[in-house]
Formats: sequence, structure tokens, C-alpha cells
Amino acid sequence: MGRSPFTLAAAVTAALPGADVTGARALTADGDGRFDSAVATLADGRELAIRVAEDEEAARELAAEALALRALTAGARAMLPFRAPDYVGETRLGDAPALVTELLPGFQIEAALIPAGRGAAESMGTAIAALHSLPTSVVRGAGLLTRTAQESRDELARLVDTAASTGRVPARLTVRWREAVGDDDLWRFESSVVMGGVQAASFVFDDDPEHGPAVTGLLGWHGLSVGDPAVDLSWLSTAPDAAPDVHAAYARGSDRVPDGALEVRARLLAELEFARWLVHGDSLRRPDIVDDAAALLEALSDGLRSDDLRVISQRQDGVDSAMDALDRVPAAAAAGVDTSMQTDAYRPGELWQEEADGDATSDLTDAVSDAAHRAQVGSLPTEDLSAARIDGHDDGGDPRLGRPDRSDGSAGDRGDGDDAASGSSPEDEAQRAARAALQRWKSSDSE
Repeated sequence: MGRSPFTLAAAVTAALPGADVTGARALTADGDGRFDSAVATLADGRELAIRVAEDEEAARELAAEALALRALTAGARAMLPFRAPDYVGETRLGDAPALVTELLPGFQIEAALIPAGRGAAESMGTAIAALHSLPTSVVRGAGLLTRTAQESRDELARLVDTAASTGRVPARLTVRWREAVGDDDLWRFESSVVMGGVQAASFVFDDDPEHGPAVTGLLGWHGLSVGDPAVDLSWLSTAPDAAPDVHAAYARGSDRVPDGALEVRARLLAELEFARWLVHGDSLRRPDIVDDAAALLEALSDGLRSDDLRVISQRQDGVDSAMDALDRVPAAAAAGVDTSMQTDAYRPGELWQEEADGDATSDLTDAVSDAAHRAQVGSLPTEDLSAARIDGHDDGGDPRLGRPDRSDGSAGDRGDGDDAASGSSPEDEAQRAARAALQRWKSSDSE
């Protein structure tokens, strides 16, 4: 690690013969240290991102992303209301593989800072819906992975069993997860094209003078496949303010049959990232990782009532400690949910939020059967896999991001945007908050 941007930029000429590189700078959103990254400026004004893998896992990710970007033909890209990076080429820097792609200009917003209302939240929901509406032939034709609903279910069943076999998963979580996997009503969905784990950092925004931040690009295509749409919505546990509007915009933009259990599966997938971390550590025979994952699972379990597997209405002190520990988890902890430029991970405390009353849940059977109601529900703050409620208050814990934190809580600035005056309507109150945040983003250091 630690190659200079100029060294990396020089390698661009190997991936793009004849390229005239005139400048280089660091790429700050670089996959939380798993890549050496830089931005190369060409004589014609184009900017290219180059990433060099330093371990086998990162190398596999770059190879998968290269295949996925090539699978996005001009026709497929024309169907999307945002841009995906153009594939430029591949090369090697010493023994390490490198991928060169187009750099998408714009800025990113941390999950906990995405405001409700029109603008960023609605644009994100529309973008995910458009992605899920792509023809599955885009993926199948490239020979990428496809999973049916049953195959997705079976994969999670194996994950739960493998995690349980370590002896480090609290019994109530094992029961909870097995009951969810065994509930047929949760798994009656139509597979779609998915990115395999969208995160807040996957979205690149520009500022629209009238409507606020709008999605102009999507990063992190290495997980492109056909599978459960819930995998691209599970990150909303870390965006309590924006989640209802993201879900609502997704429902409006989707051309698919409504899926009443979508949010419940998304919650399940969020929780199972802790199980993946445990299995990862166990497979590497890393006691430190296993102990860390076990502590996170205990914190999650402590947030459940003893018998009925319902999520508690108040966060407990032990959960905050587990959240602090999760900040030290490497990106490899959340297999299938990183983005290639940046990685978010789930915190146990963000899988539920405080409720106005002390009883925040109802049975999963009722939640799943009430499909029409659930289609209009946003992120369910205190939902467990056997419960749903729409009147909870949000808990805005900070998500873990791969890039270094900024002291002012700002998002990463990837480009320029225009400020605009906010209105006086209730909807414009959210716009005013968004623009205030945008002003902070624009005044922070760019990459």
C-alpha cells in the first residue's frame, strides 16, 4: 500500500495505450484502504479512476467489477436514469491487478445525513427501482450469477447453520433467523437484477436547483447479479430519516409485482451481516474476529425480549458499546455489501430505533399478510422479523464508512454543485436542511 498518485496514474497508459496523462491526485473514497487509488487527468479533460488490489479478495472484486461494467451495454445504460462508470481497461502494477474506469463527478452523502423528503431520498429510491427493472438478460448474457428466490433462501439457511455451528450465536438469534428463513410467506418474490448490496456511498449526487440533490451515478458494480431485491435495500437501517421516502419512491418507480415482505427480508439481511462476520473470522481461524463478531451478536440479542423475539422499544447501553466495536471491523466483514469505492457496515443499534410508546411491534404473520399496508410503509425502525410498526421515532446513529470521518459530519465531496434558496413549505424545510448540508460538503476538501 501507499503508492503515490503519480505512480498509479502512470499505469493508466498501460490500460489505455496512447493516453496523455497530465495530472494526478488521490482518490479519497478508495474502498477503505483495501486498494491503492488515484485519479488521473488526461489531456482531453477526462478524469479516470485507477484502483490497485493488494490482496486476493480485492483482486476478485476488481475482476468482478470489470466483468459487470462490460456487461452494461449501451442499451442497458440507456435504460438507467443515472450513469455507471465506463470500463476503460485493466493492467497490472507489479504483481497486483489494477482496474481503470471513468470517474463519476459529484458528491456522496453519509447514510445518517440523508434528509427526508424530495431530493436525495426520493432520487435514491427511483434509482434502485430503475436498476431492479433492468432485463435479467443483461446479467444472464454476461454469465453472471443468478439466484432464484429458493436459492437465496437456501443460501441464508446455510449461513445461519454455519454461524450457529460456531457456538457463538445467541440462541434467540438462531431461533429468530431460522423462523424467518422457514416462513414461506417471506420468500415469494420475483428475482431481479441487483447490485448485490447497495450502500449510501454507492450513490453519486449532483445538486438540482429546484429539487435538491439528485442521483447522477452509481458505484460498486462488482456484485451485479440476479437475486433478491431486498439485498439492495438492507442498508436503509442506517438511514432512519430517509428510509420511508426511499421506500416510497422505490414502490412508485418499480414496475414489479408489489412485495409485501421486502422490508422484512431487508431487515433480516442487515442482521445477518453480523453472522457473515462471525463465519468469516471462524474460517480464517481468527479468534479476534470471532470474539468481535460474538460481542456484536450479543449486543443485538440483548436488544430482543427474552421470549417472544420482539425488538425492544429502547436501545440498551450494551448496544452502543457494540456499535463502537463495529467501527473497527474491516470491509471484508460485510461480504456482498461493500461498494468498490467505499464500504458501509451495519451497527446493531441502527436495526431498531426508539418508539413513542413502549410497544413497537406486532406479529410477523400480520405484517407479511398485510401487503397493501406494507407497500406504503417506510423503513420500520423497530421492526423485527416477526413485527412491523410505522409510528416509531428515528434513532440517527452514525454509520461506519470506509473513508476517514470528517469532524463536521460532512459527506465526501466528489465534484461541484449549485446552491439554491429553499422555500417555505413543509417539503422545503427538508430542502433547506439538505442545502445546509450541501454547503458544508462543498466547503470541505474534495478528493
